[in-house]
Amino acid sequence: MSAAEALESTLLPNPLAPGLGGSPRVEAILDRAVAGERLSYDDAVVLFREATLLELGAAADGARRRLNPPDRATYQVDRNINYTNVCIYRCTFCAFYRKAGDAEAYVLSLPEIGRKVEETIALGGTGILLQGGVHAELPFAFYEELLGFLRERYPAVHRHAFSAPEIYFLAKKERWTVAETLRRLKNAGLMSVPGGGAEILDDEVRKRIWALTKSPTPKWAEVHREAHRLGMPTTATMMFGVAETHEQRLNHFDVVRRLQDESLAEGAGSFTAFIPWTFQEENTVLEHEVEPAGGYDYLRTLALSRLYLDNVPHVQGSWVTQGKKIGQVSLAFGADDLGSIMIEENVVAAAGAHNRMTREQMTSLIRDAGFTPVQRGSVYERCREACCADLPPL
Repeated sequence: MSAAEALESTLLPNPLAPGLGGSPRVEAILDRAVAGERLSYDDAVVLFREATLLELGAAADGARRRLNPPDRATYQVDRNINYTNVCIYRCTFCAFYRKAGDAEAYVLSLPEIGRKVEETIALGGTGILLQGGVHAELPFAFYEELLGFLRERYPAVHRHAFSAPEIYFLAKKERWTVAETLRRLKNAGLMSVPGGGAEILDDEVRKRIWALTKSPTPKWAEVHREAHRLGMPTTATMMFGVAETHEQRLNHFDVVRRLQDESLAEGAGSFTAFIPWTFQEENTVLEHEVEPAGGYDYLRTLALSRLYLDNVPHVQGSWVTQGKKIGQVSLAFGADDLGSIMIEENVVAAAGAHNRMTREQMTSLIRDAGFTPVQRGSVYERCREACCADLPPL
């Protein structure tokens, strides 16, 4: 029995559940998708409702092999530095934020951040992901000073920083356009923008799980559109498993695909990767209120994202929220990347996900799945090289 078949036998829900039978129309849709034909929204609805786990996985693996080197899987050595946990919003899915003045509230100093960067470099890291809560009292000069400090002290370290809600809030606070805010951040040293704050890009869901004013879907999209126009690459994420419908997940995919079409047509920056991960409920307001997505649902959604997002080059498997084994299996369900080894991560850890691994464990995990591990940079630099030239073994 293959690993995928063993997984199917352990993860399948009851045999009367939808999505277990397969059908000629499912097969026809999947054949077109593997061949490179774009899925329609209605096609994706059919697949969500009717395709089996292994059908989706096999098709997503075919798409992955068409879009990326079939024998390689990438990973990164970087660090998530959460410079503050103070946030004005009260997201029901978040266990990380603290109110200003709370005993556990903090803002890291530049020397503290510098020490974390130096530890990252010592471990072979090439980049940092810098995100915080939305802190209303930090002046714009704080962000400029932080980026300038990192650029001056650690010029070789990639600065992947500030989610759409952070940037949108800064623009509102300073009464600038989003484009002007991003231009100033780029001039200060920002190199790329992470996809955080996306959650589900459907405002009905967003209104239910946090204040819509934090960053409604059009504003999240605007931040990434303007970053792309400035030549900055970004990533797109999705946190699912908060009682959203399949159609609402597809709405999220569609926002990303449409925006990527726009950005590629303009020929500037674009999304480098799509990163779906599952809601972690521990210590959140939503704990026991929704049923989080398990491995079966995660792999189906991951596979469908690879099929639907035909214009996004990379899809990342979430071993951080799903564990190392499901992360490994994700490489057979459309993922070509396993993200960071997670030298440090605080947001999902606060909600109960404490998975970590060393570089050696990551490369072993990838090799055991049948792939050659390739360490990449924050915007997939070495991954692109791997498409056209052999790299030395890691």
